[in-house]
Amino acid sequence: MDLIIQSIPFVVKGIQITVGYSLLVVLLSLIAGGLLGTVLCYGPAPARWIVRLYSDIMRGIPVIVVVFTVYYGLTPLGINLGNFMSAVIALTVFTTAQVIDIVRGAIQSVHYGQTEAGKAIGLGFWQRMFYVVFPQALRRFLPPWINNVTDVVKGSALVSFFGIVDLMLGIQQVIGRVYEPMPLYILGCILYFAINFSLSSLSRTLEARYAYIRE
Repeated sequence: MDLIIQSIPFVVKGIQITVGYSLLVVLLSLIAGGLLGTVLCYGPAPARWIVRLYSDIMRGIPVIVVVFTVYYGLTPLGINLGNFMSAVIALTVFTTAQVIDIVRGAIQSVHYGQTEAGKAIGLGFWQRMFYVVFPQALRRFLPPWINNVTDVVKGSALVSFFGIVDLMLGIQQVIGRVYEPMPLYILGCILYFAINFSLSSLSRTLEARYAYIRE
């Protein structure tokens, strides 16, 4: 019990960094992935090819390679973003590729006749998107996207490599003081599980919430 009490300040600080970092990455990747996913479905051919190439390459590279490439690759170019921002950009670049494919799948799951019906009643492109396509695609987008959010939370542990005191590094700092790693790693597993299990439960709830809408 004393060990847990000693670890509380470090763990609380680490959780704050982990959650804040994850939320920032999730927000940025959602905006970028949503726009690029729409371009992949409806954009001109050259833009579709570029987005597809980016998505395929990023999804085929381990996230840790992307993180180290951004962190060490920009410095020789005279770009020094700092540890935190480099980590945010790296995981955002990687996660955006996942979101692009989720958006593409969700949009393409909407029957083509729905957009044709929108055209028939005189709706413009963005009107069809916001009033016809996106509402129907939402229920298919949410569950895999929230699962992707859990991957972001797990991937956030990589920022500890750069000296950012997230949950993992906070636990390691306590281990360096008390030299009892196993109880603290178990505590870390429990905390990560609690965060990701909550997100997975939210995913199942949202899936059930939108399951009643069927073509």
